Amino acid sequence: MNLNHKKVLVVGTGISGIGAAKLLKEVGAEVILYDSNEKLKKDDIRHRLAEKISDADTVDIVLGTLPETVIKQCDLAVISPGVPADADFVNEIRAHGVDVWGEIELAYRYSKGRLAAITGTNGKTTTTTLVGEIFKAYFDSVFVVGNIGQSYTEKALETTDRSVIAAEISSFQLETISGFHPFVSAILNVTPDHLNRHYTMENYAAVKASIMKNQTADDFAVLNYEDEYARAAAAHTAARVIFFSSARTLEDGYYYKDGEIVRAVSGEKRHICYENELKILGIHNMENVMAAVAVAECFRVPSEIIYQTLIHFKAVPHRIEYVATKRGVDYYNDSKGTNTDAAIKAVQAMVKPTIVIGGGYDKKVTFDDWIEAFDGKVKKLVLLGATADQIEACARAHGFNDIIRVSTLEEAVQVCAAQASAGDAVLLSPACASWGMFKNYEQRGDMFKAYVQALEA
Repeated sequence: MNLNHKKVLVVGTGISGIGAAKLLKEVGAEVILYDSNEKLKKDDIRHRLAEKISDADTVDIVLGTLPETVIKQCDLAVISPGVPADADFVNEIRAHGVDVWGEIELAYRYSKGRLAAITGTNGKTTTTTLVGEIFKAYFDSVFVVGNIGQSYTEKALETTDRSVIAAEISSFQLETISGFHPFVSAILNVTPDHLNRHYTMENYAAVKASIMKNQTADDFAVLNYEDEYARAAAAHTAARVIFFSSARTLEDGYYYKDGEIVRAVSGEKRHICYENELKILGIHNMENVMAAVAVAECFRVPSEIIYQTLIHFKAVPHRIEYVATKRGVDYYNDSKGTNTDAAIKAVQAMVKPTIVIGGGYDKKVTFDDWIEAFDGKVKKLVLLGATADQIEACARAHGFNDIIRVSTLEEAVQVCAAQASAGDAVLLSPACASWGMFKNYEQRGDMFKAYVQALEA
C-alpha cells in the first residue's frame, strides 16, 4: 500500500505510536494520533511528537471516545502493541472496512535487509540483545529493534538492502501481522502469560507460532525442542527448522550437556563454548545462547566472532542482574521476571540460600509451579502488590510458610536486609507484571537497585 497522501489513524501515544507516526509522516501520510485515555494532555503528546517529527503540528490528536466521523476518514489504522486487537473500537474500525495493521507490520513493509525475529514468553530480550551484539561484530549496518525498547517503525526507513535487523517480537505485536516475513524466526518458549489478553494457552501459543506463518523453504525457524508448544509449531512451518535442547543430545541441532554447548549435524559434533566461559547464569541462559548462535549461524557469521561475543556478553539489565553485595549478601534484580516461568528460572539460577521478593499485577495465572521450584533454595518469601494474597495462599498450600508481607518495594528491601545472613542472596523476581505500582518493570528494577545501593555497606 502506497501511503502517500493517505489518511492513517495511529492508535496509542507511547513509543510505538510515536514511532509509527514518525514513519508515516516521512512517507507522506496524513496522521491522526488517537488514544482512548481522555486524561492525557494534548500539549504533552505534541511535545513528544515534536522531538521526533519536525511538522508535529500537522498531526491531529484525538483523545477519549473515537468518533465515527474520524474512522470514516481513514484509509488505514495502525495500532500499538498495548491495544488489544479485539478491543471494541478496533472491531468498529474493521467494521468500517479500514485495514488494521500493527506497528511491526508497518515497520516491516518499509524496512529493507534481512530480519531475525525472536519471540517467546521469556528470554526474548537477552537473546535479541546477544544476536544484536554478534551482528554488530560482523555486519556494518545493524538494527536492534522491537519490544526491546527501540521502536522498529522509528528505524525502518534507515535500513538498506545490506542491513541486518534483530527484532524482539511480543505476542501483542504478533496479533496484528499479515505480511510480516522474517528470514530467521525463533520461538524460545511458550509458558502461561498474558492470559488476560489471549484467554487460553492455545490462543497464546498460536499467536507465538504466527511469527513463522509467512516463511518459506528459503527461511529458518529456530525452536526449543524442550518446549511442547515450540516443538509442535515445527509441523506448521515451511521454513527449515533448527532445534536446540538443554535436556538431551540431538542428532541435528544445538544442545547443552555437561557444561558444554554443541552443534550437531547428522550426528557430527562441533564445540561452541563451555558454560563456565560465559558471564550469564542458569540453564535458561544456555537456551538463550543456543538460540542466538543458531540465528547468527543462519546469517553465516563466522564461529570465532560468535565465540568472542559470547564470552564477553553480560546479562541485560533487570534479568538476574547482579546489583551489589551488602554485608555479605548478594542482591539480584530480576524485575523482568514478570511471569512464573521467568521467576522459576531465576530461582534455579541461584546458588545460595535466597530470599525472594514477589508479587504485583494480576495477569490471571497460577503460582503453583513457581512455589514448587523453591525446592529448599528459598528461605523466605517477601510479598507485595495485588497478587500477594493469592501467592501467600498458594505458598501455604504447598507447605511454604516463611512469608513476610510488605506494602512497598523499599520496605521489602529493608526487610530482606534485616532477615538475610552473610552468604545469602536476595532476589527480586516478582513472577508478576509491574503495572499498578510502577510504570513498567524497568522502573521497578531501577528503584530496587537504588534501594539496595542505599543500604549500609
